[in-house]
Amino acid sequence: MPDRIICRVLTGPTASGKSGFAIELAAQMGWDILCMDSMQIYRRMDIGTAKPTAAEQQLVPHHLLDIRNPEESFSVSEYVPEAESLIRKLVHTGKNVLFVGGTGLYLQAMMMPMGMGNVPANPALREELNLLALSEEGKRILHARLEKNDPDTAAKLPLNDVRRTIRAIEVTEATGIPFSRQENRPVHSPFEWRVVSTIMDRSILYDRINRRVDQMFHDGLEAEVRSLLSDGVPETAQSMNALGYKEMIPCIHGLITAGQAADAIRTGSRHYAKRQITFLKRIPDIRFVDAGDPGALSRIRQILA
Repeated sequence: MPDRIICRVLTGPTASGKSGFAIELAAQMGWDILCMDSMQIYRRMDIGTAKPTAAEQQLVPHHLLDIRNPEESFSVSEYVPEAESLIRKLVHTGKNVLFVGGTGLYLQAMMMPMGMGNVPANPALREELNLLALSEEGKRILHARLEKNDPDTAAKLPLNDVRRTIRAIEVTEATGIPFSRQENRPVHSPFEWRVVSTIMDRSILYDRINRRVDQMFHDGLEAEVRSLLSDGVPETAQSMNALGYKEMIPCIHGLITAGQAADAIRTGSRHYAKRQITFLKRIPDIRFVDAGDPGALSRIRQILA
């Protein structure tokens, strides 16, 4: 096993073309793809998650797809050890891996263990606090939570420094000792990260989102959700709260039309893409490549390979 393991990542907002680039690149380079999508881990949820097709999965080996039933819960705290274990197994057999997906919390938890304070990461808490920090009011609540127990650290951190604020809360609440009084020790990680995100003009991205939603309905999204519910998947399941599924439930109950459900999915997807872009800009050393550039694949390959 090498001392340093290269972990390549191709991420980006929803519908920005990352999956197509990833499959072509992985096929060229002989890499295996590791799913980094919090909803593609569920079995039988294919259309609404834009999961790689059977033909695409035959072209390139995919991992961490279809690893949970839709009635089960799954968190970032479960994803990280599964992904790290899989990386080591694949590297041991001579494989190179490419993470593909837009779940920023998974990426952040793996890239930034943030060992300050000699306290291990708490992925479940990070997930909770990162979701809170997606709004400006949430950031203020987050900062006030830190200030209550560690005013010295809170005074040094601006409101938008979400990552360090969360780590300070994590350490302070785990130990009962303010982060400002902790001994800082680096956490050794065998992983070296190279991260590329696809980007594109916002109007083009939104048009792609709209067309993707149309295609999902054409491919049978309503039938997919109806089948899950009829087979006993609870409406309250974590999986059914996913974008594209939660909007279909009132449609299936006859409370809204399919057109209204589609509009809701389009709107939710645009808002989600905007949040993803904001989140990704906080990832250190990330490289952005315009997916509309004719040389985009070559540029991605150059950065990652």
